Amino acid sequence: MSLQASSFALLDDLASRFAGESIFAQPGSDEGLIPCYSLLTEMIDHVKDMPDFSGVIKALHTRLDGLLTEAKALDAASAQQIKELAGWLTGALSAVRQGKTPEPLAAQAASAPVAPAVASAPVAVAEVDEVMELDLAENRELLGEFHSEGLDHLQQIEAALLSLDAAPDDRDALNGLFRSFHTIKGVSGFLHLVPMHKLTHEVESLLDLARTDRLRLTPAIITEVLNSRDAIQEMMGQITVALESGRQPDKAVHVSHLIAAVRRLSVPDGAAAPAPVASVPTPSPVVAAAPVAVAPVLAAAAPVIAAQPGNASAAPFVSDASAKPVAAAVSSSVRVNTEKLDSLVDVVGELVIVQSQLLESAKGVDASGSALGRNMAQLSRITKELQLTAMSLRMVPVKPTFQRMERLVRDLSRDFGKQVAFETRGDETEIDRTVAEEIVDPLVHMVRNSLDHGLESPADRSKAGKPEQGRLRLAAFHEGSNLVIELVDDGRGINRARVLDKARRQGLVAEGANPSPAEIVNMIFLPGFSTAEKVTAVSGRGVGMDVVKRNIERLRGHIHIDTEEGKGTTFRIQLPLTTAIIDGLLVRVGADRFILPTIMVQVALRPTREMLTTIQGRGEVMDHRGKILPLHRLHRRFGIEGATEDPTQGIVVIIELGGKVYALLVDELLNKQEVVIKNLGAYLQNLPGVAGGAILGDGTIALILDPASLCSG
Repeated sequence: MSLQASSFALLDDLASRFAGESIFAQPGSDEGLIPCYSLLTEMIDHVKDMPDFSGVIKALHTRLDGLLTEAKALDAASAQQIKELAGWLTGALSAVRQGKTPEPLAAQAASAPVAPAVASAPVAVAEVDEVMELDLAENRELLGEFHSEGLDHLQQIEAALLSLDAAPDDRDALNGLFRSFHTIKGVSGFLHLVPMHKLTHEVESLLDLARTDRLRLTPAIITEVLNSRDAIQEMMGQITVALESGRQPDKAVHVSHLIAAVRRLSVPDGAAAPAPVASVPTPSPVVAAAPVAVAPVLAAAAPVIAAQPGNASAAPFVSDASAKPVAAAVSSSVRVNTEKLDSLVDVVGELVIVQSQLLESAKGVDASGSALGRNMAQLSRITKELQLTAMSLRMVPVKPTFQRMERLVRDLSRDFGKQVAFETRGDETEIDRTVAEEIVDPLVHMVRNSLDHGLESPADRSKAGKPEQGRLRLAAFHEGSNLVIELVDDGRGINRARVLDKARRQGLVAEGANPSPAEIVNMIFLPGFSTAEKVTAVSGRGVGMDVVKRNIERLRGHIHIDTEEGKGTTFRIQLPLTTAIIDGLLVRVGADRFILPTIMVQVALRPTREMLTTIQGRGEVMDHRGKILPLHRLHRRFGIEGATEDPTQGIVVIIELGGKVYALLVDELLNKQEVVIKNLGAYLQNLPGVAGGAILGDGTIALILDPASLCSG
């Protein structure tokens, strides 16, 4: 029996934590039950090749699982086994480290009777459709941990199911799926969450048949398990509301039809009739607690936190599905309230502003080589590092967002009768949490549009000489200080002639207008525009793509379309990595200063007289590399006096928005810098042309411009 040093370190850590929790394991009490159960779960995955350890650990794990399933406290035998195992583990690990065979555990846990996992008598399915009762006064902290960890499990469940839908023999996905349902089942039973507990129990039984090769997963089974996962998510949503408001749920999530469907599908291969599936007895009702306001809990990727002694209800909910390879498992993370995280980022932003002000004040002092100069340089380095660290705390992978799109593709492709191979790239690319939340809706509309309008039916693809299975790829990657998301399909592409004809018939194009190919393609973003021949459940009402453009521009990003008829279409979204700090171009107009987001800036130049003219009906324009661009004077828009009237004496900044290019006239370019975005308050919140404000190094405020509303007004 040989183990790497990292494996010993991990098992030593688990054994030490298990010994700490065993102190609270007392007969008739539930203190220490869940922490011990969770730690045993982690150990199982790391001692599977160590028979001297795996037998006793699995036996005790099974016993505790039975207690959790029946929502029982520790009995005397279980409490004694926990303490004996805790005392034995340290010496046994030490023996293995020295190359010796560990002495057997004196009181073998395997010989003790195991508490039954399920009741023998079935219960009517209809009993399950009841409102969950949350004892917030008693279980508030444990519910918070369960809620956060449960959300992680739901993401893992969906990812595993989608993987199994493509590869039913994926054992790793199946085992991870089983562990996630198993863990949710155990703790939901302990917390008396009856509907969730019974549903997960039935799904776990079905998955166990597949895990032991008595049942093969089919698309029908995966669909029902996905539906069960959605019902669990709805119940998790009720817990979210309860934790935030302190109010008990007032609506039952109906799961009886799901339980019935799962039971019908739980037919072992070769069996003539469904195996009887016993329902777990309904735990005694819990009295509703007084409202307790709880802030939402931020879900983390690997929540492994040591429990606080003497407080079992606050003990961490550490999942078996969270077990990672040894190298990753050694590290740990903590859950942080999102309000505290945002407060930290705000304070760091204030520090950045103060540091800029100190640097501005030091400009008038010759500090080169002095202690002041060295201290200011050190302050700048520390502030920058702190700023980067604080901003990284807001960053989350786009994988959960992409995973939601994968589920959407699966469901819609079946509705449309289309064969689609969905591929994702750059799942681990990180993006600001706020941006990740806001980008979901645009991506949903874009995926629907690609599936409905972009990809052809199998018959049409065959006629066009294409494979019957269409391809849809969603990718994310960093490009400079921006995030780029691309949605690519190999469908029919956008028919520009049809788009232009439809736009004219809908009165969306002016008479006599001759738009460019890029402008024609961007007409799909016009409100009310649709090329669908008939209205369906997902398209044809003229809403959707305008929402995409509006939401992306609200995030200070822009979208570009590259399409070739008969070949496919690429939607390219470019977004800032964060909404808290902006990379901006500081410009002066008169005595005022403004900030332009650099993500939209193409170039800045001083125009010549020959480049400027006035066109009837269009106003002032500028010829830039053969393109006629409308010229916008910022000083006229904001009523600023003393600004440059002659464009040849000022600077023109060329910006691009949604495929259209505009020219902004300013007096002077000052510099390029990162600024902390500040909300201007309710009074100035919806001011056209303004996205926010920033405090500059000299303490003055500069408005951050919103070119989208500025140039459209």
